[in-house]
Amino acid sequence: MVIRVRDRGIMKWASAAFLPEQRKLLREATKDELRQPKPIVDIYELEEFDHRINEAMEYNLPVVISKWHDGFTYKEKGRVHYVDPIRKEIRMVTEDDVHIRIALAEIIGVEVVKGAVFENNKTVSVERKLYRTIGENCVGE
Repeated sequence: MVIRVRDRGIMKWASAAFLPEQRKLLREATKDELRQPKPIVDIYELEEFDHRINEAMEYNLPVVISKWHDGFTYKEKGRVHYVDPIRKEIRMVTEDDVHIRIALAEIIGVEVVKGAVFENNKTVSVERKLYRTIGENCVGE
């Protein structure tokens, strides 16, 4: 008489036996491995960021601000609405018409998008806006 053993094979060692706490710790560990140290920004770069932000506010130009938060770098694109020197933050309106605040200490890069302006919270090229303005003036004549 032959007795057959029903072995589950690899299923015995499948990760389904992990506890939820173990999975959470593994996710956090992999996230911690991806963290980067904060880049060093010197005084000259800070002055350049200040000039770019002021230019963008004056001419209503969209900007792309790179910020470092909790080990990760994020980019925010939008229009600078206000610079608050007391709270040391920038208030922005993104292209999705969402108001956000960015701490000045988190900023690691500022890029002004040349050749574009905001019109009704949408980025429009300067050439298209100029063409529309000229076209509207010509229609009335």
